[in-house]
Amino acid sequence: MTTPFPFTAVVGQDDLRLALLLNAVSPAVGGVLVRGEKGTAKSTAVRALSALLPEVPVVPGCRFSCDPASPDPGCPDGPHEAGGGAERPARMVELPVGASEDRLVGALDIERALSEGVKAFEPGLLADAHRGILYVDEVNLLHDHLVDLLLDAAAMGASYVEREGVSVRHAARFLLVGTMNPEEGELRPQLLDRFGLTVEVAASREPDQRVEVVKRRLAYDDDPAAFAARWAEEETAVRARIVAARELLPSVRLGDGALRQIAATCAAFEVDGMRADIVMARTATALAAWAGRTDVLAEDVRQAALLALPHRRRRNPFDAPGLDEDKLDETLEEFGGSDDDDPDPDPGPDGPGGGGGQPEPDDAPQGDGDTAARPEAGENGQPQPSGAGEQSAVRASEPFRTKVLSVPGIGEGAAGRRSRARTEHGRTTGARRPRGALTKLHLAATVQAAAPHQRARGRSGPGLVVRRDDLRQATREGREGNLVLFVVDASGSMAARQRMSAVKGAVLSLLLDAYQRRDKVGLVTFRGTGADVALPPTSSVDAAAARLETLPTGGRTPLAAGLLRAHDVLRVERLRDPARRPLVVLVTDGRATGGPEPVALAGRAARLFAADGVASVVVDCESGPVRLGLAGQLAGELGGTAVTLDELRADSIAGLVKDVQRRAA
Repeated sequence: MTTPFPFTAVVGQDDLRLALLLNAVSPAVGGVLVRGEKGTAKSTAVRALSALLPEVPVVPGCRFSCDPASPDPGCPDGPHEAGGGAERPARMVELPVGASEDRLVGALDIERALSEGVKAFEPGLLADAHRGILYVDEVNLLHDHLVDLLLDAAAMGASYVEREGVSVRHAARFLLVGTMNPEEGELRPQLLDRFGLTVEVAASREPDQRVEVVKRRLAYDDDPAAFAARWAEEETAVRARIVAARELLPSVRLGDGALRQIAATCAAFEVDGMRADIVMARTATALAAWAGRTDVLAEDVRQAALLALPHRRRRNPFDAPGLDEDKLDETLEEFGGSDDDDPDPDPGPDGPGGGGGQPEPDDAPQGDGDTAARPEAGENGQPQPSGAGEQSAVRASEPFRTKVLSVPGIGEGAAGRRSRARTEHGRTTGARRPRGALTKLHLAATVQAAAPHQRARGRSGPGLVVRRDDLRQATREGREGNLVLFVVDASGSMAARQRMSAVKGAVLSLLLDAYQRRDKVGLVTFRGTGADVALPPTSSVDAAAARLETLPTGGRTPLAAGLLRAHDVLRVERLRDPARRPLVVLVTDGRATGGPEPVALAGRAARLFAADGVASVVVDCESGPVRLGLAGQLAGELGGTAVTLDELRADSIAGLVKDVQRRAA
């Protein structure tokens, strides 16, 4: 068995370690979401936590980890008599991003259920994680249908497996911990709210601290057992402190003053619902217990707000997470009730949050993690142009709700909410013989296949004699996510500030729609002498929005170069993800300049998309009293449709989807 990296040997990341420890003290806090760049010890810290948790008493032989003091009366392995039991280490169960539904919730033997009436059930990961930790690395990439199952289990504390009237239920209460890199996409709001706390992590910019990280990692890789032995004393001390805090937790008093501060803070930051108030109360109580106190102080409320509220304030994926700490301090001071006038007390020798809990606190600065490239500022504070004729970036206008753009036909791509597709979830449209394991039984088709053979099979009782060849898989139709590739004209003809602001607002609106429909997005821009891939296809629409925000304009219009670069992007992406169908959104006025016969060259490039059957929409940005209609001609070459910026709005155009499908047919 691999020796895990010791929790207490993690350098820095005080907020991350504190959030994990608070959940170890009080699982009712509701888990942790860890957001941050790659290589910041997110997974290392989470995996190390399980070694610090106290052992769990279980009923011997129960596959569902029933507590012997109060066994689950509906346990599939029960009934169990109260009393007795054995102890085992707390589990940390990892849910792979590509796991199947049966692997998560368990599998029911349909053939035995139909023919024998026996609930032959094989537990899944939710059963393994009961009374332990369920860890999802890259949780933002988890398929939607698995997210739905997690939400149900987290809300009800139980998992249900339903197969055509045969059901199995078992308890599933677990500590949900997820890690994610925001560059790869955001979480659905429903799942985001299920995490009690959230932590933003970034690699330290302090050389001495980075040196220490490398030293410890190299020492661990050379001899994991010896390295763990060096930290055994610290691990034992933290484990004992967790046990002591758990014992103290019921005695902690959450006074009316602290409750008023919690309610006022949640109201001041306009968080939705009441879950934030409850999580803050539980977190503040756990902080007090971790610090060895029986009273919740203002410093506990402040630390609880910093951990529990940032991810609940986001209204759309382009909002940066975080809290205005000055506003937080003003709210806490206004609603008083604190025994400490200092809203940001010295964390003291034990770490942050009135006890902090880090065996080796490190005060080295973490850096702001802001490495985004910005144009050099000129004398007037505006970014300087990087080339002749280039104008600085302008802000996007307010986003709006767009009409749905979809790809014609029926695909088989990743689950999403844009185009029609054959999926594991959705409405039943037919039946077929299963390819591999049976996942969705079509009961009527199965009975119809088995019925003619009952006499030959010697049926004598009420049960139906079912063979493997009789089973039929239900075919279902749902929605898929697509690759939405934006090809944006940033040339001089688009450079009028009011016009480019409207263009960026339209693209931002389409990006928001892509986020809601679980698409991948990419961004190609063209101006001057060529085209650039501003953002390779990704699930991170906020990354696309950031690139769009800093997009300058100016120069000629190499329309053909933009189309050819987009065609190359689609060719490469088709090799990586062949099931995901593309939708090209070309944002331009249709004018092409530079080089010999630029319009004819753009037409030939456009016909490459039509030959490949790629669905496309041209957003016509031409304005003014004299219009050439070049965008409409280009849409015809692409085999797509053209819409104006005004027509793109959901309340301004009817039947756009039908028009896209008709032209692409």
